[in-house]
Amino acid sequence: MAPTGTVNSDYFLLDEELTDEETALRDRIRAYVDTDILPVINEYWERAEFPHQLRPGLAALGIIGSTIEGYGCPGLSRRAAGIAAREIARGDGSINTYIGVHSSLCMGTIAMLGSEEQKQRWLPNMATLERTGAFALTEPDHGSDSVALETIARRDGGDWVLTGHKRWIGNGDAADVVVIFARDQADGHVKGFVMEKDDDGAHPRGYEPTVITGKMGKRAILQSDIVIEDLRIPEANRLVGCNSFHDVSKVLTATRGGAAWEAVGHAMAAYEIAASYAAERRQFGKPIASFQLVQHKLANMLAELTAMQLMCTRMAELADSGRLTGPMASMVKMSTAQKAKWICSEARDMLAGNGVLLERHVARHLTDMDIVSTYEGTDSIQSLLVGRDITGISAFR
Repeated sequence: MAPTGTVNSDYFLLDEELTDEETALRDRIRAYVDTDILPVINEYWERAEFPHQLRPGLAALGIIGSTIEGYGCPGLSRRAAGIAAREIARGDGSINTYIGVHSSLCMGTIAMLGSEEQKQRWLPNMATLERTGAFALTEPDHGSDSVALETIARRDGGDWVLTGHKRWIGNGDAADVVVIFARDQADGHVKGFVMEKDDDGAHPRGYEPTVITGKMGKRAILQSDIVIEDLRIPEANRLVGCNSFHDVSKVLTATRGGAAWEAVGHAMAAYEIAASYAAERRQFGKPIASFQLVQHKLANMLAELTAMQLMCTRMAELADSGRLTGPMASMVKMSTAQKAKWICSEARDMLAGNGVLLERHVARHLTDMDIVSTYEGTDSIQSLLVGRDITGISAFR
C-alpha cells in the first residue's frame, strides 16, 4: 500500500515522455508549491486575500509569459505551459488563475494583437511580475455571449474615451496594465485598449473597480466589478491587431487549453489526497483502502484522470503543430471540467467529515473546480460549440 505522498497519479507514464527541461520545470514548480504555496494558501483562501508575498517566487519559476518568445518570456511549448498550469493548480486554483489572467490572457493579448513597440513597452516588466495585468472582456450582461459586449469606445482627438461596465475581472482591482475590449462607436467593431495606472500608482479617472465578495471558490484571486465612465486612453495604447471580435476569439482559443490543464491539476491533487487518505484511515479495524467500494471509487477516479491527461497531452501536440481548432479546445475544456468536478466530489466523499476541512485541501479543489467549469465558457456553451461543428447548425440563434 502506497504511503502518503507517494501515490502515482500518472498511471500511463505520460510524464516519462517529458523532455529534461519539462521535467525540471515540473519538479521546480512542484517543490515551490509544497514549500511556499500549500503552507499559506488556506489562510489566504479563507480570508479572501491574495498572497502577494509569493510574487517574487512565482516570477523566479520561469513560467510568466508562458509560450511567448522574447521580451523576457520563457517561450514554453504548449505541453510545458500545460504542465506549469497543472502543477500550480495541483497546489491552488486561485494562484493559477492569477498567473493565467496575467500571463496568458493579458500578456498573451499584447503579444498576439499588439505592435512591436507595444510589446517592447509592456511585456518585459510583466514577465518579471514587476507590473501585473488584467483582461477585461466579460460584462454583467455578457459572459458566454461576450461577442455582444456593450462597452463603447469613441475617438476624441488623440485619445479614445471608453464608457461601460465590466465584471468578473481577475486582478482588475490592482493590476498595473489592463486590457479592455470595447465596441468602436464609429464602425461597431470590437477593439482592444490598454489602460495603465498613473505614475503615482493610482487608476486613471473613469476606472472604478470594486472587489466582488462572497465567492464560494477561487477565494484567493480577487475579481472585480468595474465601472468605466469617460475613461481616456491614448491612441498609442490601442492594440493595433484588434479590429473585430474575431481577433479576440484568437486569444480565447489560444488560452482555453489552460483551463483544461488546470482541471487536470485539481483532479490529480484530489485523487492523490483520496488515495493517501484511504491508506491511512482505519474503520472497522482496517484501512478503508481494503474495502471493495473504496477500491472501485479509486479505480474509476484514476481512469477518468488518465483520460483527462491523455486529452490534454494530445491537445498540446495539436496546438504546437498548428492543427488545434476551437471546437477541439472546447471539447477538451468541457470534458476535463466535468471529469475533474466528479473526481473532486468523489474525493470529498471518501474523506467524509474530514473532507469538509480546508486542512485536507480537497474542499478547496472541489469548490475551485466549480469555478473552472464556469469560466472561459461553461460546459453547456462548450458543448454547443462542439455541437455546431458536428452538425453545421448553430444553436445560438
